[in-house]
Amino acid sequence: MLVEQKVTRRPLEQELISRGVRMTAQRRLLVEIIQSAEGHLDALDLWERARKHDSTLNKVTVYRTLNMLKKHGLVDELDLLHMRSGRHFYEARTMRDHIHLACLRCGRIQEFESSLFEKLKGQIERERRFRIQVVRVEAGGLCDKCQE
Repeated sequence: MLVEQKVTRRPLEQELISRGVRMTAQRRLLVEIIQSAEGHLDALDLWERARKHDSTLNKVTVYRTLNMLKKHGLVDELDLLHMRSGRHFYEARTMRDHIHLACLRCGRIQEFESSLFEKLKGQIERERRFRIQVVRVEAGGLCDKCQE
């Protein structure tokens, strides 16, 4: 396993258990990797990281687990401006509003959060009577390193 058994469970695992999902050792491992990832993983990245801890894990298990997590609304699948030949990336779903800043040259992805989202959401709710639950935006440009 990626981490030692703890008395308290990670939030994604808790949510899955509360929904009656059977948590195998491989699912636990994949959920732990997704939840602790710094950055965005595609299925191959996830499989490669998981195989370091469980050499029996196969790609089918990774894809099935990702589909199950998407079905339960616990991960978001991102295409990040179709930059990387159709590869899709995954992150644990949070209710925090943020923008994905994708560098069109090197492919680096950064997340950006701002209090302006609350103002914008308020304006949209007032003017359109539309209640926004979550904001996720993708913007393409050049990162600081690629501008040099």
